[in-house]
This record gives sequence, C-alpha cells and structure tokens, in this order.
Amino acid sequence: MRILLLSAYDAKSHQYWREGLVAQFPNYEWTQLVLPGRYFSWRIRGNSMQWALGERSTLEQPYDLVIATSMVDLASLKGFVANLANIPTILYFHENQFVYPPSQANAKHHLDPKMVSLYAALAADRLVFNSQYNQQSFSTGVEDLLNQLPEKMPVNVVELLGRKSCVLPVPIASLDTTSMTLKNNEPQQTPWPEREDGSPLRLVWAARWEYDKGPQQLQAILQELRKRGVDFQLCVLGQKFRQQPIEFNQIKAEFATNLVQFGYAASRQHYLNWLEGADMILSTALHEFQGLAVLEAVQLGCIPILPNRLVYAEIFGLKYVYESTPEDRQKESIAAVNLIQKLALGQKQGNLAKTVAQSLAWPTMKHKYHQLLNFKVSKAPERITF
Repeated sequence: MRILLLSAYDAKSHQYWREGLVAQFPNYEWTQLVLPGRYFSWRIRGNSMQWALGERSTLEQPYDLVIATSMVDLASLKGFVANLANIPTILYFHENQFVYPPSQANAKHHLDPKMVSLYAALAADRLVFNSQYNQQSFSTGVEDLLNQLPEKMPVNVVELLGRKSCVLPVPIASLDTTSMTLKNNEPQQTPWPEREDGSPLRLVWAARWEYDKGPQQLQAILQELRKRGVDFQLCVLGQKFRQQPIEFNQIKAEFATNLVQFGYAASRQHYLNWLEGADMILSTALHEFQGLAVLEAVQLGCIPILPNRLVYAEIFGLKYVYESTPEDRQKESIAAVNLIQKLALGQKQGNLAKTVAQSLAWPTMKHKYHQLLNFKVSKAPERITF
C-alpha cells in the first residue's frame, strides 16, 4: 500500500504520532510531507498553496491512501491537485481550534483556523480524533459556528461529520526503564538527588512553556505546598520559546531551593529518566486533548495529579483529578494539594493509572490502526468505532 502522510504543523506531539505510525507499519510504502510547527496563522492557511506549488510532483503520484492532520487545508489541496480528490483520505485530529483558551495573544476572534479544519473535515472520508473530548468539543464548536451564519446549511453538518468519525488515541511508545542508559556522547545531566529516609516528594511538570498549560495555576499550587510545609523537589520540563509567561521566571526565583531541573532536558533519554525517577506528574493545563507527556510519565510509574477538565477524567477517571476552578486559582490549588497529599499517603498501594497508560501503548493499539489504514470508502459511511 502506498500512503501519503501530510503533517502541516509538525509540532512535537504530531511528530511523535507520525513517526510512531510509520515505524509500526514498515511494510507500507510511506511518502511524508511535513512543515515545521511555527508561524501558526500562516501555516494553517498557507500549507495547501505551499505544497501545491512546491511539491506537485510528489502529490501527483498514485497513492492508495492519504492521511493528513487536521492542520492540513485539505479542501484547498484537493482543489489545487486534482488527483488527490479521488484517493481515500483520513483526517487525524490531534486538537481542534474551537476550544482554544483566550489570551491577549489571540483575543481577536480568528475564524480562519476553524473554517480550514471544518472544510478539511468535509473533504475527508474518515475523521479520527485522539479523544472523545476532542470529538465532542469539535462537534459542539462546529454547531455553534454554523448557528451564527445568516443561512442554514442544506444538511445537518454535525451529523454528517459524526457518521464518518471515530476516536483513536495517539499510541505511546512502550518504555522499558531497564534500557534507559545514556549514550557515551550525550552530555551528563544532574539526576534526581539520591533518596534517603524522609526524602522530599518528587514532583514533575512537563509541558510547553505557554499560558495554555497553566503556569499561573502551577505557581499557585507550589505556593500552597510551601504554605502547608510539604517537603518537595520539583522538576520543570518542557519546550521553551523566545517569549514565555512571566510566571516561569517567578517560579524559578521563588522555588529555587526546591528545583532540581528547570528547562528542556538534554536529550530524550534524559527526559525519560527524569520522568521515571519522579513520584508524581502534575498537570495544570487549560488546553489538552490527550496529554502524551502525562501518559508517558504514568507509564514510567508516576502518579498523575490532574485537573478535572479537558480530557483527563475521560482517560484516568476521578481518582486522579482535582476540582477544576481555573477562575479561582487559590481554590484550585487547595484542591490539587489535597489530592497530592492524599495520593502520596497511598503510594504503596500501587498505581492503577499505569494500567490505563499501558492500554494506550502501541502493542495494544496497533491492530486498531491496522483496521483504520485498511478501511473502504462507501458512499454512505456508517458510524465507526474501534
């Protein structure tokens, strides 16, 4: 089978999924076109033109299947390159543009990203979402948007999209902690301090250093931990950018004595070692559709401490979530620290969340992806599940 794989905004989570997919199915003939995960507004609107003008010979090859991420302007691309219109197409949603939290940076209402993903969904034969939360929020967003239009659509668009939709999470790599050794050419990095009797609680926070990952919430939780006299060590990981929320500098100064790592890990192996050595993975996200960093940490033994919003309760249930009140950070921080202290006392009872993470690893998920890659297009697709 010849497959064209398109990733128009190849951010780290998109890259993780794309590389994992290709590696799991080496018998298929893959052609990949990717664009860097930067300049979001231009990328989501300009990718079809960029590829149609610069990669036409690649796009005009005879493929059996096209897989595109939801950032791809699929409707325009099929218009630019006519032969793509007749090839079965899967659109994979890592996220959707309808529930992105507001900020000063995007205070102006942007319609383009929403319309691009809606048109792409209409142009695709199958829609695949990485979580039910993603699918439901997309459907609600589309319905709300269409209700604002001056004229009604001739068909029920949400129902039409729902019939060709399914939920299939991004599988996580199976991580073998016994093989986590550093290569000789990798720079050495200070590990977690050696454990002793009464050692501090080891907390890790791993996310992009942007406002939608909740740095204000993180700072409030750390302040509540200190207020209660909880002895903890903190590892802050994640991708940094030239501009980042001021809270990160404040956390660095305010909790300098608690920090054992602050910034991007020296390598993938270092990153996994930090996760494997932690007691708990803390999330404060305001915008998350699956949470790969959390799942990897949990697979390596971390207990998850998660807000009861977004996708987290769907994946882990209620045991590992704290009350979500993002409009009242003090209240939320109290709930988070209550959960930290409660689960810290029960650490020896085992980590049931690890079973959840393992169920989303490639060995379990591969057969579902095999089914997806071999779907048949029908004129009236039925609602699909895995």
